[in-house]
Amino acid sequence: MNKSGAHTVTEFVLLGFSGSWETQISLFSLFFMVYILTMVGNAVIMCAVRWDQRLHTPMYILLGNFAFLEIGYVNSTVPSMLENFLSETKTISFAGCFLQFYFFSTLGTVEIYFLCIMAYDRYLAICHPLHYPVIMTNKHCCTLMCVCWVLGFLSYFPSTIQLSQLTFCGLNIIDHIICDMDPLMAISCAPDPTIEIVFYVLSSLIIILGMLYILGSYMLLLRAVLKVPSAAGRRKAFSTCGSHLAVVCLFFGSLMIMYVSPTSENSGEAQKIISLFYLVVPPFLNPLIYSLRNKEMKTALRKVMGIASE
Repeated sequence: MNKSGAHTVTEFVLLGFSGSWETQISLFSLFFMVYILTMVGNAVIMCAVRWDQRLHTPMYILLGNFAFLEIGYVNSTVPSMLENFLSETKTISFAGCFLQFYFFSTLGTVEIYFLCIMAYDRYLAICHPLHYPVIMTNKHCCTLMCVCWVLGFLSYFPSTIQLSQLTFCGLNIIDHIICDMDPLMAISCAPDPTIEIVFYVLSSLIIILGMLYILGSYMLLLRAVLKVPSAAGRRKAFSTCGSHLAVVCLFFGSLMIMYVSPTSENSGEAQKIISLFYLVVPPFLNPLIYSLRNKEMKTALRKVMGIASE
């Protein structure tokens, strides 16, 4: 495209999911219900951890902060997606697009770091129970969480700034449900391959190393569980670990398809569906997987629901 005859883009059009108006309404209703349930589920967990003194331990502090993270993560994309279903123009401002890209990339990275800390916490608790109270103190837990937040917010700041400095002239239609690296690079009239390479190398390292660390922790954890003499204890541990690993594999699997292999020949609609498996599904399932299967958390949640109903 000839830059001299191009005009500067001030907004983008997010096409989202294709379909008739009736289809858009149906999708809006579905995702709005999932969004509300996600917000309520994670908010209740935060309240339970905050109000129940017995849950002021590293494991539950992690769960409470993880719930807070999930609320931020889902709010970085889903409200815009819901608005898009009901909009005729389906536009998003230039600044809003890059803010969305930054926050969902950042919070997704923080989630990976949190999953690593949670795997580390469970590994210490089961494999080194005698050393656990000394190593995983509340102070140490809070320090680890702060490091996760700082690293997460720093990880994609340079990529976001560089991406926003690209020239976008004329073409402003993004065939996706969110502002992401590939669709933005595709419509730039002066794309810079270096930005894309740096972004995907960093994403690949974070995703692959994070997943290997979590799987390694759970392998060591499961090996310790096999030594538990009680059959009931083994079943409980396997059930919990299996549920955690299912969500981890779902989250990391979809991330690897999208970001570790960016040149994969997925259609636009397929990429949108894959995106849902790390944007919407984990925040919705995590309250069930990480908290509602826990006896102490169930007791605290009943108290919170009792207070809320008064």
